[in-house]
Amino acid sequence: MKKLIPVMLAGMTAFAVTGCTKGAEAAVDTSKISDSIKAQEAQWQKGYADKDINVLAGEYAEDAVLASPGDPPAATDIDRRKALGQLISDPNFKLSFATDRILVASAGDMATSRGHYTITTTDKATSKAATSSGTYLTVYKKQSGGDFKAVEDVIIPGPGTAAAAK
Repeated sequence: MKKLIPVMLAGMTAFAVTGCTKGAEAAVDTSKISDSIKAQEAQWQKGYADKDINVLAGEYAEDAVLASPGDPPAATDIDRRKALGQLISDPNFKLSFATDRILVASAGDMATSRGHYTITTTDKATSKAATSSGTYLTVYKKQSGGDFKAVEDVIIPGPGTAAAAK
């Protein structure tokens, strides 16, 4: 029995240390994920500036939904590419956006990015350039390869210029 006690204590100590180490390994660096999403959004903005449909479409997960004002939700790669293609083919198209807040789930598998944007496109009624602004909310999900892709991308227009002037 005297020989068994030290073996049991060693086993319990090993179990306790392993349990603590496993918990430490499971800790998620949410600030690293947030920084990664900021860098990803900078590449996304470059894709818009370059009017690169493949870069833009590549930011979305296969089952993602893009919801733009006045358009039906684009829930397939074909629909997203069509919506994005129409947007970037506009000769007056310009877009700038900036992140205001990124939240990362403590598990590190989901994140949201909320920000503001300014967009210039051709007004269909006047055929002249028209600029508007608003807010966006993008939900990201960690993919099997470890990268994050947008699964929900919602564009929320702000007040029109006439309303903003009041």
